[in-house]
Amino acid sequence: MSNDKLEQLRKLKEEAKLGGGEKRIQVQHEKGKLTARERLDILLDEGSFEEIDMLVRHRSHDFGLEKQRYLGDGVVTGHGAIDGRKVFVFSQDFTVFGGSLSEAHAEKICKIMDIAIKVGAPVIGLNDSGGARIQEGVVSLGGYADIFLRNTLASGVIPQISAVMGPCAGGAVYSPAITDFILMVKNTSHMFVTGPNVVKTVTHENVSFEDLGGAVTHATKSGVAHFACENEIECLQNVRKLVSYIPSNNLEDPPFVETDDDPNRSEKKLQSIIPDNPNKPYDMKDVITAILDTNEFFEVHSLYAPNIVVGFGRLGGRSVGIIANQPAVLAGVLDIDSSIKGARFVRFCDAFNIPLVVFEDVPGFLPGTEQEWRGIIKHGAKLLYAFCEATVPKITVITRKAYGGAYDVMNSKHIRGDVNYAWPSAEIAVMGPQGAVEIIFKKQIDKAENKEKALEQKVNEFRQKFANPFIAAERGYVDDVIEPTETRPRLIRALTMLDTKVDRNPKKKHGNIPL
Repeated sequence: MSNDKLEQLRKLKEEAKLGGGEKRIQVQHEKGKLTARERLDILLDEGSFEEIDMLVRHRSHDFGLEKQRYLGDGVVTGHGAIDGRKVFVFSQDFTVFGGSLSEAHAEKICKIMDIAIKVGAPVIGLNDSGGARIQEGVVSLGGYADIFLRNTLASGVIPQISAVMGPCAGGAVYSPAITDFILMVKNTSHMFVTGPNVVKTVTHENVSFEDLGGAVTHATKSGVAHFACENEIECLQNVRKLVSYIPSNNLEDPPFVETDDDPNRSEKKLQSIIPDNPNKPYDMKDVITAILDTNEFFEVHSLYAPNIVVGFGRLGGRSVGIIANQPAVLAGVLDIDSSIKGARFVRFCDAFNIPLVVFEDVPGFLPGTEQEWRGIIKHGAKLLYAFCEATVPKITVITRKAYGGAYDVMNSKHIRGDVNYAWPSAEIAVMGPQGAVEIIFKKQIDKAENKEKALEQKVNEFRQKFANPFIAAERGYVDDVIEPTETRPRLIRALTMLDTKVDRNPKKKHGNIPL
């Protein structure tokens, strides 16, 4: 082979690596953003990236585009490794046409998604794009739809993670929205269907990019983003950490990580973590971290609907998904947002064979006209549906309150909870003592000379009867009442026992979850 041909190849590859050129790379850095390739260097194991379609160019000849045919066409695609495990990636390059999506750009993304589905490996998208390439018209819109279809077909088959590291607007937002997890970067990434200018024209609202679709907005208000990261490096490190807890596809088990943490470790502080006053809050995250291997809990969606806590951890080396009521926020009550948050997480874990561990302290569903009119019945049913449908190992620990329908919803024995434990502090009843007494003994209390004393007496009687787990244990609704200190070893043993669990749902195309 002639040196000229080798030299031509090397020259083309060097040109491709520069994207839109040094000046545009400098502008990207001045915005506090990394380039598409710099991001991949941080995300992937060193030296593991194998690029695909480096020499692709667009095929458009309208509006002078034939004079600007950058190699790679605004997206870097390929595969690499995270902790030695195969992943497929695409990283949009804002230095080339603002990362806008063309026909060729979309084809590159679709190609790696197709391969990822065939070989059973996660797809990670680093999004930094001005949207559809306007000069290509409907062809670019078709490219988006091609990606959306693959996102949907891959859902529940391979994990899909989206890191939004710049603008993501219009139709572009729907690809990340279908994926399993979305990470955003504070101040530099934005997501919205219509931007501030259109909003002002149509609704006359003045709103900034950050308030309309910034990382904090989507992590707290809309729940679209699962993580709001301080900077791009933290974002990419969080993607690596997330991948460490999940399997490569729906036919594999999650990674097992050897631990030096004693499986029989007894955590004495749990003995006194529940306050004597049943109305006093405590932080459920203290319970979770005390029990997990090396006290490590990787929380997901931490800023959204904080009255429920979800995230990943390990027990005896096994990856588990944690769902827990948070009595420190709204007394741990279930509402619309927490139900949706919990349901989405449960369904992800079930799709990818990750056992579920539930910590329950729930006084019920949030009452009020706002919740009822916004559809708490329908949205609360999503969490119920998700737990009922899940066939992975499911373990519940009732730490304190388990009242009303919320008791049923939070992975009770009746909806195929495999192992259900309760602490001695558990209270399992249709409703709280005061509310129950005011209904059951209303006439008796009304006739009493001292109504307050009569009410107090009946409340105490009710609490003695129901503010404990023993009636439920008599019925077999909880498998055992355990001391808080032995929670970790009991959970690990239960997971070991359930290692070979097989459960199936009736044959059907798919259920009709109450959306």
